[in-house]
Amino acid sequence: MAITKTDIVVWIISAVIAVGVGLSRYSKYKTRDKLVRDLVAMPPERREKVLNRLNPQLAMELRQTLMERFNIG
Repeated sequence: MAITKTDIVVWIISAVIAVGVGLSRYSKYKTRDKLVRDLVAMPPERREKVLNRLNPQLAMELRQTLMERFNIG
C-alpha cells in the first residue's frame, strides 16, 4: 500500500487544525486564569461590580473558580 500525495496533504491539514484548536483552548485557559487572578486582587465591592457586568454564565464560572481556588465568596 502506497502513501499518496493526497494522504500527506490530508494529514498535514489535520495536524494544522489540531494545533490551532489546541492553541485556542490554551489561550482561553490563560486568559481566564489571568482574569481570576485580577479578580482576587480587587476589593470585594469592585469584584462584584465587575462580575455583575459579565455574561451570567461566565460570571457563575468565575465565582465557582474563586470559591474553589481562593475560598472567596
